[in-house]
Amino acid sequence: MAKTGFFDSDPTAIAKAKELKREMKKLLSNAEEEDGLSVRTIDQLQEALSAFRQATMRKKMAKSSSLEMLETAVSCPDEFRCPLSNELMRDPVVLASGQTYDKLFIQRWLSSGNRTCPKTQQVLPHTALTPNVLIRDMISKWCKTVGLETKNPYESEKAVTRSDREVFDSLLCKVSSSNLQDQRSAAKELRLLTKKGTEFRSLFGECSQGITRLVSPLLSHESSSSLNEDEHHLQEDVVTTLLNISIHDDSNKKLVCENPNVIPLLIDALRRGTVATRSNAAAAVFTLSALDSNKLLIGKSGILKPLIDLLEEGNPLAIKDVAAAIFTLCIAHENRSRAVKDGAVRVLGKKISDGLYVDELLAILAMLELGELGGVSWLLKITRESECKRNKENAIVILHTICFSDRTKWKEIREEESSHGTITRLAREGTSRAQRKANGILDRLRKAMNLTHTA
Repeated sequence: MAKTGFFDSDPTAIAKAKELKREMKKLLSNAEEEDGLSVRTIDQLQEALSAFRQATMRKKMAKSSSLEMLETAVSCPDEFRCPLSNELMRDPVVLASGQTYDKLFIQRWLSSGNRTCPKTQQVLPHTALTPNVLIRDMISKWCKTVGLETKNPYESEKAVTRSDREVFDSLLCKVSSSNLQDQRSAAKELRLLTKKGTEFRSLFGECSQGITRLVSPLLSHESSSSLNEDEHHLQEDVVTTLLNISIHDDSNKKLVCENPNVIPLLIDALRRGTVATRSNAAAAVFTLSALDSNKLLIGKSGILKPLIDLLEEGNPLAIKDVAAAIFTLCIAHENRSRAVKDGAVRVLGKKISDGLYVDELLAILAMLELGELGGVSWLLKITRESECKRNKENAIVILHTICFSDRTKWKEIREEESSHGTITRLAREGTSRAQRKANGILDRLRKAMNLTHTA
């Protein structure tokens, strides 16, 4: 027998359907025996059919309501959609670029190693995410208006179990033991567990000695001149675990950074680790530096020098993480002079001249306090030839700083302007910031020329 459809999933409805069928069969059977339908039988059939009619109407109304709900959700306001998922945002957060995204999707974007805003392509000065309370409240009100349930964005986050704690304690015992193979296996397991979910990251946040015990096997190798293969693997797993722990939240960033052993070990990893270890060490510095209080603590440790050395090497696997780490550290004013002293300007200029990661590296240069700086010619070349407005803007910002701090560079800029009209064109066609800086340079050029004619 064919199924009724509406009654398939509800046990109560199924029983009611069977009862109505039996009742109608009985009534029709009685009608055949009576050789016709009595008034009473007709009334009873009408009642049974009426019950079916009501059930059918309820089915249609339920379907109609679901369809209306779906259509409403599909046509939600564009400002409530995440630019990455194109879905209604559950936990809207603001990126450093000022754009709003759903937290889950933007975290995936950043965790994949991206350091730009997906919508504007702007290089991010940091990856801190700020809850967009206004949009969240607007979405909540809209959902209530249309009858949608708003889910808790942290519903899927797993709670720490007793079993998790037992595994965590066991692995910490092994990683802090004196047996190298135990240290390696435990470090590798902790790396995987802190990557997969939040439970073990939060356990490190709760355990005051957790970070110390994690890094303890590396302390014994710190004074050795070189590392063997097993020690390299151990270093990579410990450094990557530190990176995973730091991603969790600001309290973990603070806990990791303030441990007296961590920054020296990251410096050591940047200097003599494998390429993967050095890249992850740079990523850890970048992540830790997202917290303002950590920027100064990390900057004064001397870590900028090994970061700049790694940038100079130019390994494609590490360069993006290194550039992001240097940029984020240099947001703190005090670290800018340290970066210049450690040779950042020379290295950045060389990489930009070679056409490598121009946008990211110009963004760093644009931030630095530049007193003595060569390379005006390549900055002018970028201003003249680059097709990217952001690159032109960063280049003219640096030129503006140079021009107002070193008068010996005016001749080169005057020659560029006479031959190509580069600054004038940028003052007319550049971004608003680029136009301001270009006009500032042109005003200074005109004043210098007037003084020359007067003299």
